[in-house]
Amino acid sequence: MSRVPGAQRFVASGTDARSARTPADKDIRWFDSKDETVLVDGIVHRPGETLIPTLSRKGVGVVKVHLYGTEPDSVLAATELAQKLAAEHRASKARVARFLGPECRDGRGTRIQLKDFRTAVCLAPEGPVRPFAEWPADVRGTFADFAEQMASDGFSFLFEQMLDGKVGPVLTTVLGGRVAGAIGPMEIRPDAIGTPQLMPQYFGVLQEQRGKGLGRLLWRAAMYWGQSNGAAYQLLQTEVGGPSDRLCRSEGLEALGFTHWQAA
Repeated sequence: MSRVPGAQRFVASGTDARSARTPADKDIRWFDSKDETVLVDGIVHRPGETLIPTLSRKGVGVVKVHLYGTEPDSVLAATELAQKLAAEHRASKARVARFLGPECRDGRGTRIQLKDFRTAVCLAPEGPVRPFAEWPADVRGTFADFAEQMASDGFSFLFEQMLDGKVGPVLTTVLGGRVAGAIGPMEIRPDAIGTPQLMPQYFGVLQEQRGKGLGRLLWRAAMYWGQSNGAAYQLLQTEVGGPSDRLCRSEGLEALGFTHWQAA
């Protein structure tokens, strides 16, 4: 599979310098409202190793060091930096994020996956999927309950943004007159070198409606929307071994590597 420019940029840089989030993170679009900042003075960059520390003041405070490197002592260096900065900023937790290549046999944590829209045509899926705004009012009224049940997947936060009119379309699937699953918001933005990237989405199906193919239907509808609206590629994060991970693997996405968090 040919590599799109945006994926090259991801492999090279790994994070958005403003928010310390990867381009595959669906929350990257909220960097202005998220309480996490890069500790610029703590960045370490040397041959074969880059360490990017961030600080979140939420809760007890967390310092995270994003580790890019394969040097034998890289994990130790990242751990020591995280502990040092946590003490300086009076944060109660220190963590290290390791980024491992696709060749890693024991990949765990989060898998980074690439969907390249230039390699094949995405067909319009057949089924009960359409943008949220196109459903009748009584169906739209059930999204609040869906969002509450799916709060752990971020849908309560997303619903707030939808009510404020701050996001692109959200694709939904409906069974029995009620929202059963959703994926969105659907948004395309240029990456650091101007290539149009389909932004990652919140994605989920109600527990009692799983196993009916709704997740695959939603995902294919999202990919069709992305390709139809000019996206060159999408980067996704999936929990290794989880439902979304298995779906993406079965749909032929290319694995670029893994992100693994550990306490410092």
